[in-house]
Amino acid sequence: MRLLMLGGTEFVGRAVVESALARGWEVTVFHRGRHEPPAGVRSLLGDRTAPDGLAALVDASTTGPTTGPASGGRGWDVVVDTWSAAPRAVRDTARLLDGVAERYVYVSSCSVYAWPPTAGYDERAPLVEGASADAEQTDYALDKRGGELAAVESFGAGRSLLVRSGLILGPYENIGRLPWWLNRVARGGPVLAPGPRDLPLQYIDVRDLASWTLDAVERELSGAYNLAGPPGTTTMGELLETCVRVTGGAAELRWTAPESILGAGIEPWTGLPVWVPEGSDLHDALHRADVSRAVRDGLRCRDVTETVRDTWEWLTDLGGVAPRRPNRPVVGLDPAAEAKVLEL
Repeated sequence: MRLLMLGGTEFVGRAVVESALARGWEVTVFHRGRHEPPAGVRSLLGDRTAPDGLAALVDASTTGPTTGPASGGRGWDVVVDTWSAAPRAVRDTARLLDGVAERYVYVSSCSVYAWPPTAGYDERAPLVEGASADAEQTDYALDKRGGELAAVESFGAGRSLLVRSGLILGPYENIGRLPWWLNRVARGGPVLAPGPRDLPLQYIDVRDLASWTLDAVERELSGAYNLAGPPGTTTMGELLETCVRVTGGAAELRWTAPESILGAGIEPWTGLPVWVPEGSDLHDALHRADVSRAVRDGLRCRDVTETVRDTWEWLTDLGGVAPRRPNRPVVGLDPAAEAKVLEL
């Protein structure tokens, strides 16, 4: 298989590239040159937001590797795209690649569903309204839905795959959720642990997302899939206790009722990453999606211990400072705010 990865140097894109290389696929990475791509790929430089930013793809599509009949003898078997800004960038790229690539995978998000989603929502749930493939950047949900529309517009329902991911954790994370918890726990001392301990969580390890996606490509699956571990894949208690165990820190988890945390003005999801109160619309959206379609079509998820351990090893190699996407909000709780709640 010949893969064109749009991005491919950070988090989800990098995991997809590494998974493809491990399978013996031929990989081309189209990126802006801000980070080194994995060894063993063909590197193309370009900026999708700039005039003529796709020029390298134009050249590569006529001089690149050979592939199936839809490409006229040149191009790629599959394109994987993780874009999350202006949908028109997906539109322009998909239009260019239609005819030189067989299939288009767009890594989307469960945020594309109309708010608030009902607990247990599946791929048939109502979607956000007002999205357009031609739009400039607006908000995350509309941008992701616009990206979906752009992919399907050029490649059709039968040659496009929409991966509606939920919470993604694992090595290379550039959002900062699990890295923040690992660093906080490693620092030791009393740790504000948002309760209850048995709060069910739903997430997917980035490597499991990558593996399932490439399996789906090989099987020529199409359409939309909610992609995360089943609800209750782990709990808040298991996640934080695993952080304590793998870091070896002398942390004391102090489980605190949601009412006390919310009463102190701490924001769920951002102030205390991953955590949102059970029974809230946000918990239903983030931790209660129906992923039975993906499980039926081969999704397998590794244990939380492996995700936490491998993320800690990667983070330690970086000196404890994880990369962070500049267009995402800073996550984590200020130590003074944490101390105030612990005193109460």
